Amino acid sequence: MGLFTFIKEAGEKLFGGSPAQAASAAAPTQAELNARAGKAIETYIATQNLGVSGLQVAFEGPEGKVTVTGTAPTQAAKEKVTLCCGNVASVTSVDNQMTVANPEPEAQYHDVVRGDTLSAIAKKFYGDASKYPVIFEANKPMLSHPDKIYPGQKLRIPPLPR
Repeated sequence: MGLFTFIKEAGEKLFGGSPAQAASAAAPTQAELNARAGKAIETYIATQNLGVSGLQVAFEGPEGKVTVTGTAPTQAAKEKVTLCCGNVASVTSVDNQMTVANPEPEAQYHDVVRGDTLSAIAKKFYGDASKYPVIFEANKPMLSHPDKIYPGQKLRIPPLPR
C-alpha cells in the first residue's frame, strides 16, 4: 500500500494540542508522549468499528509518522485505518503494514482542497457528480455528512461497483 502523506495541521484533535504541548508538570519523555499518541489513535480507530484485529499503532512525534499493524477484514477497512491515522492533527505520514483477510483492489485517494464538494470529486473520478454517495459511503464512519469535508482531509475513492 505504501507510505501516505497527510497535512500535519488538518484533522481530528486527539492529542489535546500537539504531543509536544501535552507535557505535564512531570515533563514526560518523548517516548511517553509517542506511546500516549499511539494509544489515542488506536482508541480512535476502535471507535470506528472497522473489525480490525491485532491492531497496534506506533507514533513518532518529531516526524509525525504513524506505523500501523494488524489484520483488517477487507481492503476497504485497511484503507479506512490509513485515513483514521492520517486525518489526525500532528500526523504527516502513515505506513500501513496491515494484512487483509480478503484482498480486493485498492482505492485511489483525493486530498480535499478549498471549494471541493463530494459531487465535484465524483465528477472528477467517475465522470458523474451523482455518484457522490459512493465516496461518502466509502469514507464512513469518518464522514458523518456529505457536506462535512474540509481542506487537507484525504478521502478514499473506491472503484465503482460493477
